[in-house]
Amino acid sequence: MNSLQFKKSQLKYLCSKVGFDVKTVEFVLENIDSFCYEKPPELKPDKKNGGFKKYKDGTLKVRIIRPSKGKLKIIQKNIKSNILANIALPDNVHGGVRKRSNISNAKPHQGKKYQFTTDLQNFYPSIKSKHVYDCFLELGFSNYFASFLTKLTTWKGEVPQGAPTSTVISNLVFLKTDIELINFCNDNGITYTRYIDDLTFSSHKDFRTLIPQLMEIVAKRAFRVSYRKTLYAGNQNVTGIDVFLNRIDVPEKIKEKANDEKYKNLDFNPVDNYIVQVQKTNVKKKKNKIKT
Repeated sequence: MNSLQFKKSQLKYLCSKVGFDVKTVEFVLENIDSFCYEKPPELKPDKKNGGFKKYKDGTLKVRIIRPSKGKLKIIQKNIKSNILANIALPDNVHGGVRKRSNISNAKPHQGKKYQFTTDLQNFYPSIKSKHVYDCFLELGFSNYFASFLTKLTTWKGEVPQGAPTSTVISNLVFLKTDIELINFCNDNGITYTRYIDDLTFSSHKDFRTLIPQLMEIVAKRAFRVSYRKTLYAGNQNVTGIDVFLNRIDVPEKIKEKANDEKYKNLDFNPVDNYIVQVQKTNVKKKKNKIKT
């Protein structure tokens, strides 16, 4: 099989995975800009003061959402479910993973006296097309298949925030860093979890002196830490969950929203259901007694 024949066979294989014929996928690949658009920039809200986040020079921070549409969006959904979702990720990774959530991300840190949280700056835009292509090659895909996947899941040279595939791709690209962090933390008695761009570390012992080494691991592959959000303290909020020594819980403002739901007598109470999901993790499971 020559190179051209191999390329065609790889395209046919991709089409079988995404549920479209070759002509349709080729048309999408050649007209990718027609299936992507950029929403007006959104100001990043500052939960602490009720305003909006700013850079040091006073410039307002914005978030660029670049969702896909039409056939490309369907193709991306099928790439996610039929190709990428089958790639195993460490138990430490919780964002964009089936049966894991911000709740499962926070729970491992319960009972740890020392906690360190931070997040990654401009996480999706910092992942470039080359990073994605190289990642696919390392996962064992051929150069043609990796090229097709990269063209279908990136836009304007980067991973677009808002596309169905972006979270799982970011997890795969960050996987090397995850593994290095996991190994370092295991060696030093530290619990580590990641929820998309939020990194959390905790331990029963003070590990402040190890934080520079943790940040060095993150920076090694050109990821940048948002030092504005970096915090080292006990009993703090982890991905929207308040983490204490003997339990986890939702913040008071979430409980207030649940009370508002009850007053409205709604048929469905999503906030209250969410609180139940969080608080039931604090209930100790009864051990089955062996009858004699």
